[in-house]
Amino acid sequence: MNDKSPDTTETDQLVLQNPVTRYPKISPPAEKQPGTGSDADLTPKADLGEKSYRGTGRIEGRRALITGGDSGIGAATAIAFAREGADVAITYLEQEQEDADKVVSLVEAAGRRAVAVPGDLRDREFAKTLVEKVVDELGGLDILVNNGGKQVAQNELADIDDEQLEATFDINILAMFRLVRAALPHLEPGATIINTTSVQAYDPSPTLLDYASTKAAINNFTKGLAQSLAPKGIRVNAVAPGPIWTPLQPSGGQLTEDLPEFGHDTALGRAGQPTEVAAVYVFLASPESSYVVGETLNVNGGSATTP
Repeated sequence: MNDKSPDTTETDQLVLQNPVTRYPKISPPAEKQPGTGSDADLTPKADLGEKSYRGTGRIEGRRALITGGDSGIGAATAIAFAREGADVAITYLEQEQEDADKVVSLVEAAGRRAVAVPGDLRDREFAKTLVEKVVDELGGLDILVNNGGKQVAQNELADIDDEQLEATFDINILAMFRLVRAALPHLEPGATIINTTSVQAYDPSPTLLDYASTKAAINNFTKGLAQSLAPKGIRVNAVAPGPIWTPLQPSGGQLTEDLPEFGHDTALGRAGQPTEVAAVYVFLASPESSYVVGETLNVNGGSATTP
């Protein structure tokens, strides 16, 4: 068993616990983070699984690429993958170096190889060079997690200018096409592709029209691609998080005035933590989900609006 985790806490995912009280009900300050946000500056701090995720060797020896792997759900997934036995490559923006360095150190502390590649998912050439670099440094590719995303809340449709609209579609859905296209020549039977969608695909907020539209597109992309690749032994699935506390939210993903109530309307009455989503990516990447194809697994604290 591959368990190189540090001493775990009472939030350890393998310990029986009440999901309502596993994490506190947070009320983030109504303050906006600059730029794309940072886990290092997040208030309150998010649980990426540093002390709560315990590995069991479920993807031993696999090689994974996670876009947007420096913070939030991507970082938590990178940590979980490493503790489950995988080598991990992440992408990040150059201004997010501090967060990326932390993830690299945690992957390496789990005894796995870490590769961090800075770059912008809007760059059409980045997809090709990214995959080539990861394959070269990890010796191949078995798991592709299309997780990097852009989310900017606006009060009115008229407030969504062309720059925001095009950037959101470029990063959230067009980059997925490009990365999958670049990765396919390297994926062998047994490989998996996991796309990050959102509760917004089913229950779009009026303030997130462009973002929600891309997430609905990701659901459709996942279904169609799964049908195309299943005969080749490559499984494609998606994860649809609900209100998960990540830097995406206070850096423009939510209206500032809505932050103190973030996640309070779920059945569990609280926002989720990134590590609570990471285990679902582990499941979809592992042989345990070998008969799961073209599915979207919802991780949203009990939203009644999703299938």
